[in-house]
Amino acid sequence: MRTFPPTPSMVTLSLAALLAAGCAEPGPEGSGSASRRVGNESMRAALFESILARTEAREAFSPVKNESLGLDPLEAMRALRDRVVAADTEEDLYYALAALSAARRDRHLDVILVPGGLELADSAGVEVSSGDAPEPRRAGVRVFPDYGSGELAYFVGEVAEGVDGPPVGSRVLEVNGMPVQAWHDAAAVYVPHSTEAGLRWKLAEAMTVSSAIFPPALRPEELTLVVAGGDGAEAEHRLAWHAPAELAWSGLSEPRYPGTRNVLSTPTYDFLVPVDPAGHVVLVWYGFRETMVPDVDRLVEYAAANDLLDHTLVMDVTRSRGGSLGPYAMQRLQPRPFRTTFGNLRLSDVIQPFIDEKRAEAAEEGAMDSGVPEVIDDGTWLLDWLEADVAPALARGDAYSNSVPFKSAHAPRDSDGILEPAPVHFRGPIAIISGPSGGSHLDQFVSIISDNGLGPVVGMPPGGYSNTWEWEETLTLDPGGQPLVGFMWNIGHTLRPNGEILEGNPVEVDEWIPLTADNVADYYGILLDRALALAESWN
Repeated sequence: MRTFPPTPSMVTLSLAALLAAGCAEPGPEGSGSASRRVGNESMRAALFESILARTEAREAFSPVKNESLGLDPLEAMRALRDRVVAADTEEDLYYALAALSAARRDRHLDVILVPGGLELADSAGVEVSSGDAPEPRRAGVRVFPDYGSGELAYFVGEVAEGVDGPPVGSRVLEVNGMPVQAWHDAAAVYVPHSTEAGLRWKLAEAMTVSSAIFPPALRPEELTLVVAGGDGAEAEHRLAWHAPAELAWSGLSEPRYPGTRNVLSTPTYDFLVPVDPAGHVVLVWYGFRETMVPDVDRLVEYAAANDLLDHTLVMDVTRSRGGSLGPYAMQRLQPRPFRTTFGNLRLSDVIQPFIDEKRAEAAEEGAMDSGVPEVIDDGTWLLDWLEADVAPALARGDAYSNSVPFKSAHAPRDSDGILEPAPVHFRGPIAIISGPSGGSHLDQFVSIISDNGLGPVVGMPPGGYSNTWEWEETLTLDPGGQPLVGFMWNIGHTLRPNGEILEGNPVEVDEWIPLTADNVADYYGILLDRALALAESWN
């Protein structure tokens, strides 16, 4: 769920501005002229130029990402001008704005349905500012990217119980009548992403979901896949959509560690211990969310009570979400000092409202971010930086603020960012099993491990997306303030411990072990063996 900033952040194209741009007032609903919500071509042209100008002024662009992707974000947005201007229905305008946002290639940036704004006949799976969108229906198969070669390839990784689907391991050739490359290219327009590997993962997930993130042309009545088996024989499979609760999965394609037992389970992790003592433990990590701090405390307490603190800790983050306060966990999951991530702000017209927002949040029981605790103190360090450093830099007209330990969550603005282990912590080696499913704070966590040399990272890099904060704003079109959608900007850089911008720049793994159609059934066993082998010799 997203909530939007108060009135100062609501941007309306005023009547005077519209008239100056040559815009006529919109016609009444149902008339032959443009409806009130979508306006006319002149109004949509003015809207486009306004979005582009705000993006140029506010966005914290990542040069390293743009170079890697061969991307000029503003040019990519300009290429969509005609589509936005021509969008004369609510559905067309929503998807034109979604494509415009995704053109920046930033996984964090969504277009959000808002009360009274553009409406979709089906909003399942779409971001909404209040309430919950309907849960999208799913087909009874899971598809994954095959990262084993440079070619684009997707394969069937799991079939739900009782579903007559393609064989596991079969390669996807066509999706809903389109060659897989054509489907990939058409669908990618609407999926925010910061790396090509992350895009493939998200598209594989979206392929088997009837989600309104795609326009109706990419969302038929049933999922049709043409696949090729190991012998090369092709077959077509038509798969009905189901409510997610109707599908039962074996877990074949999820993290699996045979020979272990789950001794502690929380929303943050499952803690697995080998049935036969083996000198290591496995922590399957799910995110840095609301209960992470007490969950980590509980983990350390359990490990201390059961003489597990000296074991090698293998941490599987392949299904982790983001969140905050990862360094708190790092201080307890391994034995060495480390430098944390840093962050800054792109200084623009939204920074003073942003400072006011954080001040108001800190006045209520501490600063918060989307319901996840943002700092470990009461927000004093964060506000000190915003008021002592950021506000003066804004007044001077600086382009960016100074950089401080990330969100001042664990250290004040004048700190070097070096954090010491907690009094009670895991004392053995640590190794990370990583993959492109997640990112954000997860990317920061893995970069702390890698850039500080704390332990090996095996598998594939995480999704490669992180910033300090996003700014959310409701776009409006007509003189009366008719809302359209929520639109987001990335307004600050995350800096890895090595000083590099993190957005679009994930860590390189110490041993590349890609997920493929051939190894899907044994993938996690392979990863565990290599993580343990590297951890044993890690200095």
